[in-house]
Amino acid sequence: MKSNIAILASFGAGCAIGLCGEFGSGIHDLSLYILYALILQVGLNIGRNNEVKQALTHLDMHVFAIPLATIAGTLLFSAVASILLAQWSVFDCMAVGSGLSYYSLTSVLITQLKEPSVGIQLATELGTIALLANMVREMVALFGSGLISRYFGKLAPISAAGVNSMDIILPSIIRYSGKEMIPVAIIHGIITDISVPLLVSFFCNL
Repeated sequence: MKSNIAILASFGAGCAIGLCGEFGSGIHDLSLYILYALILQVGLNIGRNNEVKQALTHLDMHVFAIPLATIAGTLLFSAVASILLAQWSVFDCMAVGSGLSYYSLTSVLITQLKEPSVGIQLATELGTIALLANMVREMVALFGSGLISRYFGKLAPISAAGVNSMDIILPSIIRYSGKEMIPVAIIHGIITDISVPLLVSFFCNL
């Protein structure tokens, strides 16, 4: 919860600072460096996770079907959402959905990649949509894991959590889906985490 408040506060502060002056190309370079740092963080989080090694030693090939289903389902419903959002193309909506709850990386990445083609204003708008949409997904998974598990099964909270199934939402998954779901949740989080920059970049360039 505190991290979400910090993200919103940072976003608001950035908007306020942006209104007070012109930064030219300097802000573009800064956002690029921030993007590189976020991608580096993805690799560091995966590499230093001791539970990853334990999960990898007891792999069942069926485990890989779960993150693939999560990605496919998210992209499908993101494409359907484009019918209701006439301003944005189907690929824009799929880029937003490709965040899979990783709102910090997704918003920066979309803004950075879309700016050359649509301009800074529209790119920022789409980046803001990505920030809010993926943040809402995280909050729904965090506070709704019990109901999701009850009505849709033990795997549903893992899928709903997206990349956060291996960290923030993991305690809720353990509580409502059982400890036996820990390896599944970790592998799911790793695969979806890796897919975010790849999928977002792919759809932003279409």
